[in-house]
Amino acid sequence: MKFKSLLVCLFAFSLSVSAHAEKVAVLGVQEALLGSAAAETFRESLRNELASDEKQVLELEKQAKAVQEKLKKNKGLASEEDMQQMKLQFQKVFTQYQQAGQALQQKRMEKEQAFVTDMRPVLDKVIRNLIEQEKYDIVVAKEAAVFARKGLDITPKVIELLNSTK
Repeated sequence: MKFKSLLVCLFAFSLSVSAHAEKVAVLGVQEALLGSAAAETFRESLRNELASDEKQVLELEKQAKAVQEKLKKNKGLASEEDMQQMKLQFQKVFTQYQQAGQALQQKRMEKEQAFVTDMRPVLDKVIRNLIEQEKYDIVVAKEAAVFARKGLDITPKVIELLNSTK
């Protein structure tokens, strides 16, 4: 029953929107931002900036695996004291690996958030200008649209305008 009333409401809303809106478009805001040349440049610089940290994490991972293998090989052969030493060494290396991995992920997230924060005003301005120039009545989030004809998607145009903005 609730589903039917929801469908009726959505149908009525769509009729009222289409009756009043002459020019409609859909936009993938996240897609536009991530598809821009600025995003590609950012990803490349972030890769370069974090390369040494990633290398360190990979090295710690190798060390942890090596100690773990050593533990497996020496199980039953080494003394209890030696086994305890190797376990402590593994725990130490594994903890360092986890901490370095978390720190790397945190640093990456902070840099990505800073990029989005810096780009958001530029993106908003591009979108507002496009809406005014093209005189759109409604711009719907692409993710919210159940269906939209290909010609209604302005995401590629927003990416093009973002790329031309310096």
